[in-house]
Amino acid sequence: MISINIEKKLKAYHGQQVLHIDKQFATGSVTKIHGPSGSGKTTFLKVIAGLISPEKGIIKVDNETWFNSEAKVSLSTQKRNIGFVFQQYALFPNMTVRQHLEYATGDEKWINKLLLLGKLESLQTHKPDYLSGGQQQRLAILRALATKPRLLLMDEPFSALDAKMKTELMAELKTLSKELKITTIIVSHNPQELDGWADEEIVFS
Repeated sequence: MISINIEKKLKAYHGQQVLHIDKQFATGSVTKIHGPSGSGKTTFLKVIAGLISPEKGIIKVDNETWFNSEAKVSLSTQKRNIGFVFQQYALFPNMTVRQHLEYATGDEKWINKLLLLGKLESLQTHKPDYLSGGQQQRLAILRALATKPRLLLMDEPFSALDAKMKTELMAELKTLSKELKITTIIVSHNPQELDGWADEEIVFS
């Protein structure tokens, strides 16, 4: 169970807004988040990941406190065991596909399984510049899964994929999430694409 009750100031076009989220996420669940640009969706993911801090609040995962503003507790991103799929992929230009996964885990069997999952096994010696946008996006997803995270945060993770690949990958991800008990939170501009996969949704306004 992930319990989040935070407040974070946002810079808005018409002045300052405050993002307030008070929500619990069941272990292994999938939650989709959507809403207009500037409503704080990506900021919320970064707060959970520990990349930015809220002004106040608490983030607890099971019995572990990740963030508590009053107690001045803030676990580093590395200690939170999170997989993060960034909107811009954030791939390393000088690393091959396989090296991206080896950087995250030394489990060769798991790496090979991920390469098959993302249909990148024939491209494992390629660097990002020699991959299409969809292939880069798949690599970003595989890298996020490589550490077998307890929490997977995804920011527009399927935008560059064609319909067939998207459907296949989402089905595989759903199976993996259940197997590994990964809690998943996805920001999407097209929430309908997650119908039938997400357990619930949050609408930011």
